[in-house]
Amino acid sequence: MFYPESAMLHLEPLRKNRRAGFTLVEILIVVIILGIMATIVIPQFSNASLQAKENTMKDDLRYLRIQIEVFKAQHRDTPPGYPAGVVTATASEQDFLDQMMHYTDDSCGTSTTATATKKFGPYLSKMPPNPVNSSTDIMIVGPGPLPTPDATTGWIYQPSTQQIIANLTGNDNTGMAYSKY
Repeated sequence: MFYPESAMLHLEPLRKNRRAGFTLVEILIVVIILGIMATIVIPQFSNASLQAKENTMKDDLRYLRIQIEVFKAQHRDTPPGYPAGVVTATASEQDFLDQMMHYTDDSCGTSTTATATKKFGPYLSKMPPNPVNSSTDIMIVGPGPLPTPDATTGWIYQPSTQQIIANLTGNDNTGMAYSKY
């Protein structure tokens, strides 16, 4: 389109007076909208972190229970934790960890390397930490009812029943007690 030179002279001052940028009101509106969005989204992210830890704990417990059952099946119905597979002896955390993380023979003897007789396992590469309290310690308990969780260790394990639970007080985000997982 062709404009006469006189018309171009009239448009030139209008272009120079026009400012680039945002007004203070526009910036305030954007900041307020972002603030409202943040108040909606941030609580959901903090809850998502705890929910992810709870789901990881459920998966870890499921895996531990399966590996305990596999150990028991391969060792003539002897669960891990008993020294040398003697179920009348007192089970210990160290025996449990050695039997689950090393190679074992039929009578639950352990070795860090596989041999012709120590051919079972390892069932765990490492003891998983409790995702909520980050503890890998295991409270080994004798026969009878399981103790009330006190959060002093990551897990509570009862060799006589092969029960393993999270040693946590309180409930998850659905209201279920952690000890009921």
